[in-house]
Amino acid sequence: MNWLDLYHTMARIRAFELAAEVASQGGVQVLGAKLNDSAKVRGPLHLSIGQEAVAVGVCAHLKKEDLLTSTHRGHGHTLAKGADMRRMMSELFGRADGFNGGKGGSMHIADFTVGMLGANGVVAAGLPIACGAAHALKLQKRPHVVVCFFGDGAINRGPFLEALNWAAVYQLPVLFVCEDNRFSATTSTRTLTAGTGALARAQSLGVTGVAVDGNDVAAVYQASAKLLQEVRAGEPRFLHAHTWRVRGHVSVDVQGYRDPNDLQGAIDADPLLRARQMALQAGVAAADLDALDARAQVEADVAVEFANQSPWPEPQAAYNDIQTLGAGVWR
Repeated sequence: MNWLDLYHTMARIRAFELAAEVASQGGVQVLGAKLNDSAKVRGPLHLSIGQEAVAVGVCAHLKKEDLLTSTHRGHGHTLAKGADMRRMMSELFGRADGFNGGKGGSMHIADFTVGMLGANGVVAAGLPIACGAAHALKLQKRPHVVVCFFGDGAINRGPFLEALNWAAVYQLPVLFVCEDNRFSATTSTRTLTAGTGALARAQSLGVTGVAVDGNDVAAVYQASAKLLQEVRAGEPRFLHAHTWRVRGHVSVDVQGYRDPNDLQGAIDADPLLRARQMALQAGVAAADLDALDARAQVEADVAVEFANQSPWPEPQAAYNDIQTLGAGVWR
């Protein structure tokens, strides 16, 4: 386990999201210049601040050829899989240099070159996509795996049951990762969920797995290492990562519905701070960690400036990447 690599990736995710958060709220001071209103993030912005350890601990084991599906809160997964931060920010800004040409935004980022099959604005929609990708890998006899990230709210939707059943029946090479941040949008998930939760439901379908402290990157790293080894051997597995959502459902959500003590608990459980403390205990120098923080901040600043300078998509680009059913018929 390389503490410098793990910490740096977490710091990069945090720096990216903090920069995007400010930009989504109407401007940001970057490289000495105040961006104008046209540089704001386009569309809703769902932040994973407080959840970085899950994405980093799992994706540290993935190869470029391995595949990943994400959620509407997918910046961390995308960066941890190796996507370019500048093009990510451009996509959030709705610019032509974004991964989807500025047409997908935060909730639909995808980068097939690093195996990131896409974030998804539909809760639980990534689960059947992951199974489809895993089934394709199996039929093609390719030695790669799929990691499927989803939230605790997704376990109460039909695709969760359908996907786990399909993966179990056909023994697909997929690791299901439930990022349990305790909230479904603005509602406490435990008030909506019967039974003992995500892992028990997976086990009832024959998909075995483990629960882990999702704010402890070392624990996530170690648990996912074992599970992914088993997935590569041809059996689906499940990781239930208990974590905390520090920000609201979207970046402008002030969380008036949330118990202040619960929010403070999320802040106190900061996975980046915990990773720093564990790295120091492992013998990493504080100066090295500080340098990684600084590098991450510079990279985020450059990404915002890159996105601000990126051109807007050409109007005719609206007709690209869509399905045609014949002359004059568009869907």
